Amino acid sequence: MEKDFWKNKTLEAIPPEEWEALCDGCSKCCLYKLTEEGESKVRFTNVVCRFMDMQTCRCTDYLHRHENVPDCIYVTPKLAREANWLPSTCAYRLVANGRDLPWWHPLRTGNPASTLKTGNSVKNKVVSEDDVDLQDLEDMVVDWFN
Repeated sequence: MEKDFWKNKTLEAIPPEEWEALCDGCSKCCLYKLTEEGESKVRFTNVVCRFMDMQTCRCTDYLHRHENVPDCIYVTPKLAREANWLPSTCAYRLVANGRDLPWWHPLRTGNPASTLKTGNSVKNKVVSEDDVDLQDLEDMVVDWFN
């Protein structure tokens, strides 16, 4: 991988290996989100997909995630520029807006677990969709998202 590639390339010019490396592994994009019809405000819950590994904050079947969960989001350059639900620290969103990665991002620290170790992930903050009644999502709204 090219050093500091995110500073020297547009999102569209980033090859797949570097694109995947941009993800810091926070898993905030895996949170269930609620919106009111006709409103742009997004409310975040502390509920994540059943395929989330709660210790690593990684998908347990990443290669097949879209088959397992058809509405699983694939972050694209367009989405990185437009999604109001990506966290302010999301590397895709930061790069899309011409900003640098945070000091704790794995590409800056060289440590793949730095997002978890610095508390910038959902680790120890979420529950699996298997453990809640999805009719109760309104009761699971959190305010710690960004």
